[in-house]
Amino acid sequence: MLYKFKSRATADLIMLEPNGRQLLEIIGKTPDAHGIVTAAQIPAAIAALEAAVRADDAARGPQADDDQETPEDDAAPQHDTVSLRRRAAPFIDMLRRSAAEGHDVVW
Repeated sequence: MLYKFKSRATADLIMLEPNGRQLLEIIGKTPDAHGIVTAAQIPAAIAALEAAVRADDAARGPQADDDQETPEDDAAPQHDTVSLRRRAAPFIDMLRRSAAEGHDVVW
């Protein structure tokens, strides 16, 4: 399943189900097939996402910078190499632009 987020302020944003579900849960929305973040709810949603990003960054530690190339070690445990910061950035941008124009975000 895909989540397709829409706003009259931006282009559509499409996310795979696990990533879209994670972001919706962070902002306190039920990850149903359809929903809405009203313009009035957007500031709280942005704050929740930013707090989750800070927590994820802290959990990853200072050496877990996405922009650094690291040699692959077959013995190292596999983990999600794309941080929450990168996954959430397009959605946060959509929310900010939508709030600035007073539009809701739907999916």
